[in-house]
Amino acid sequence: MNLPFEPQRQTQDYQASDAAHHIHAFVDQKALNAEGPRVMVRGEGLYLWDSEGKRYLDGMSGLWCTQLGYGRKDLTAAAAAQMDQLAYYNMFFHTTHPAVIELSELLFSLLPGHYSHVIYTNSGSEANEVLIRTVRRYWQVLGKPQKKIMIGRWNGYHGSTLAASALGGMKFMHEMGGLIPDVAHIDEPYWYAQGGELTPAEFGRRCALQLEEKILELGAQNVAGFIAEPFQGAGGMIFPPESYWPEIQRICRQYDVLLCADEVIGGFGRTGEWFAHQHFGFEPDTLSIAKGLTSGYLPMGGLVLSKRMAEALVERGGVFAHGLTYSGHPVAAAVALANLKALRDEGIVRQVKDDTGPYLHKLLHEVFGNHPLIGDIQGTGLLAALQFVEDKGTRKRFANENDLAWQCRTFGFEEGVIIRSTLGRMIMAPALVASRAELDELVDKTRIAVDRTARIAGKL
Repeated sequence: MNLPFEPQRQTQDYQASDAAHHIHAFVDQKALNAEGPRVMVRGEGLYLWDSEGKRYLDGMSGLWCTQLGYGRKDLTAAAAAQMDQLAYYNMFFHTTHPAVIELSELLFSLLPGHYSHVIYTNSGSEANEVLIRTVRRYWQVLGKPQKKIMIGRWNGYHGSTLAASALGGMKFMHEMGGLIPDVAHIDEPYWYAQGGELTPAEFGRRCALQLEEKILELGAQNVAGFIAEPFQGAGGMIFPPESYWPEIQRICRQYDVLLCADEVIGGFGRTGEWFAHQHFGFEPDTLSIAKGLTSGYLPMGGLVLSKRMAEALVERGGVFAHGLTYSGHPVAAAVALANLKALRDEGIVRQVKDDTGPYLHKLLHEVFGNHPLIGDIQGTGLLAALQFVEDKGTRKRFANENDLAWQCRTFGFEEGVIIRSTLGRMIMAPALVASRAELDELVDKTRIAVDRTARIAGKL
């Protein structure tokens, strides 16, 4: 393990300069400036250290992305070697380079066989921006230019750019930047909160049938694609009932609507399968990827296309009027290649499926199955969500559930564990290299934070 990092400046100095120059993501900046952000200075394995020397177990893999944890020498060596050889070149001007070619060869060896091409981006948000234009171009090439409308889900998340946030269903984000034309939404498949008296299977089918109703309302001849996360990430780590995805796929095929899976969070082993859609058993036409592609070590994303889409665009599409300066960046590609090799060659994805994933969920059910504050436990592999509930019998949620969850998150930091709060749910997604001992620590410290929150809520 590396020696502890010694910050060169006082924490208060870092915080003052941060306040003078930055607007942070999804916070009240004025309030953050008064409080002062934590200054993270070092990472090793599953652990982070702040500028005051406090250690945290990162139960969220950064932002769902550090699949291999922090401090992997093979990834940093891959970056350094590529920088020495070719630090940058673009994919314009009829050029390419070995790093991106070798990355794609490995990527498509891991993907199901019906995918063939990828358009690289710098993030998941960009991948979903490119998705809209690519899907519309596909239908233009097939002589159906009127097929423009994209359908997403309320409470879904597809990024923070204007078009990506429009595809998503976070209304508070829409209020900040507005929407773009030709985007519609249907309800999310959140049985615990919205299922009422329906069984999960009945509710899943009913939610899926909303897609059919929306397609018929808009006219199938006008609908280009349906985009959704296999499970909702930022919206609360919500898993749909098993009846949901088969019905969604049937509807998309029946009405000739492209099925687009946002795998930015679910991809690269998180569920114990290489991609989350494999866990749920459906076959999308496109995959938006990022995060775990490089384990977060460098920015990189992409839009993966099915063979039928790629063939139409390549053979009949002419000039593809899209390009990014850093698409397929050689250093990012080299790091992604090293990352995917490690996930494959070290058997990490299989370990998540067969060992550490089942172990985590066994622990969670033992510790929280009868907890007075927890009404439901969802997840698979190395991701999970704990649902706060006021009344288990009726599934009544707390009116102030967001405040309670935020307080639980804060308690977690105090106990030395990083977990996330979203809509009355506590979320965890540790690095895929987590050991059983580290999962024990994650659950134990989360239990302390949940117990402290339960006392505030009058449940303990």
